[in-house]
Amino acid sequence: MAVEVKVPVLAESVAEATLMKWHKKVGDKVSRGDSLIDIETDKVTLEVAAPNDGILNEILKQDGEEVKSNEVIARIETEVSATHSPTSQPAEKSAQKPEQQNLIEPAPRKDEPKLSPSVRNLLHEHKIDPKEVKTGSDRVTKEDVLKHIGQPVTAEIVKKEPEPALVSAPEPTAPVAETKTESKPVAVPASAPKPVSPPPSVKTDGRPEQRTPMTRLRKRVAERLLSAQHDNAILTTFNEVDMQPVIELRNRYKGEFEKTHGVKLGFMSFFTKATVEALKKFPVVNASIDGVDIIYHGYFDIGIAVSSPRGLVVPIVRDADTLSFAGIEIKIRELGERARDSKLTIEELSGGTFTITNGGVFGSLLSTPIINPPQSAILGMHKMQERPVAENGQVVIRPMMYLALSYDHRIIDGREAVQFLVAIKEQIEDPTRLLLQV
Repeated sequence: MAVEVKVPVLAESVAEATLMKWHKKVGDKVSRGDSLIDIETDKVTLEVAAPNDGILNEILKQDGEEVKSNEVIARIETEVSATHSPTSQPAEKSAQKPEQQNLIEPAPRKDEPKLSPSVRNLLHEHKIDPKEVKTGSDRVTKEDVLKHIGQPVTAEIVKKEPEPALVSAPEPTAPVAETKTESKPVAVPASAPKPVSPPPSVKTDGRPEQRTPMTRLRKRVAERLLSAQHDNAILTTFNEVDMQPVIELRNRYKGEFEKTHGVKLGFMSFFTKATVEALKKFPVVNASIDGVDIIYHGYFDIGIAVSSPRGLVVPIVRDADTLSFAGIEIKIRELGERARDSKLTIEELSGGTFTITNGGVFGSLLSTPIINPPQSAILGMHKMQERPVAENGQVVIRPMMYLALSYDHRIIDGREAVQFLVAIKEQIEDPTRLLLQV
């Protein structure tokens, strides 16, 4: 019995997805739950598992093709149907070689030649009746089909019908670009710092070029950034904060904190707590625009921008106002690990009322972050740097950090934006305020 393998049900906001890499090939034996292929949406990477035990009998959609929710992409012939085949089949299978017994083929009619799965796919691709193909035996081979369609056997094997085990397919986080040589294609991972051999170019002046398609996530990020700049009146205000008080507090308790809670005490929990308190004082910064209405959110779902192998993603820390310092650090660590493993769900990336991004981990000293619609503001953290500052009439050296708040000027006035950023600065420079919530 043939069982259909379908694309998982996608979120309402996700219309299409892209097939990334088949982990199995036609003829492979699969067990229920085995990973068959990864599917990339504009938000997450999904894994499609085998719904039943059996043999992967047919692959309908290949790597790189676009698919929709619930679309059939493959078929599995269950082992139950294989064991209940006609009485003549067991004797025939017992005479086959072990590797042949792993391939379950539909029994051909008396007037139809035998076909392997790869030959069947090739015939289906070129819409050829197997009876029309001339063969010297009772089995149609790949070479027979290639001769029938008038293509060179060697060229077709290399370009059109590579053996699945030899296909250089893109990894989930590293799209593959093909560059042509004189005789065969060479697959070059886009993320590789240095290819094994310099990618050749159509040019002859020693200036090679390489064309790589955007991933679906990268295309979606590009669309959202352009939309944000086009549809919002973005303005950015800056301030700087003395990190000395937080550093001293962290150094004093970080060992005991990690021993008690099993997680390191970082700076992000301080900024998340400070942001929540500032949002309570200035609710419009936590609001969003819907048409001609302003929606004031009575909850605090904070997005934390994370750099993953697939690109920038923003998982959400739900109800951040109800979490302790340890709860925030644990949640951020979990989301960061899931982002690096490409295991974030759509629910973990959807929503959010405010976003924090930390370019300082990459060495950024100052930047103007772009808001994440439909949110109305985003806080940008930057690199800590010791600088001379005036303190009580004296010049002292302090670990300073620039903060940037980009906001939608359509609903947030400059006065509110500046005061919001000052509120964060005050709480970071005096962490006692975070405990007293003042």
